[in-house]
Amino acid sequence: MAGLKLVCALALCLLVVSPIATTAITCGDVSTKMSACVRYLQNGGALPRPCCDGVRALNGMARTTPDRQTACRCLQNAAKTIPNIKANLAETLPGKCGVNIPYKISTSTNCNR
Repeated sequence: MAGLKLVCALALCLLVVSPIATTAITCGDVSTKMSACVRYLQNGGALPRPCCDGVRALNGMARTTPDRQTACRCLQNAAKTIPNIKANLAETLPGKCGVNIPYKISTSTNCNR
């Protein structure tokens, strides 16, 4: 009986912990989802559909505050390392893709808030 209780307790722990552990967003996720946007963010022009698909997918992945903070930091770091990103295009990108996000896309955004 004690063994059954232990197995049940472990199963319950797995159910509670697994979703938390598997949903953490990474900079690799952000990079993959946003890669189709780089040329647009550098040069403007027509907004590629795969870019908006990535923006929407990233928004869908970043549902928790820690995930949004991670995505924010990853986007800021990418903006600093990818040359010629136009800040005005980055700021307006979510809206152009039909996505409403709770913060401004900017290298000056405080990702901790």
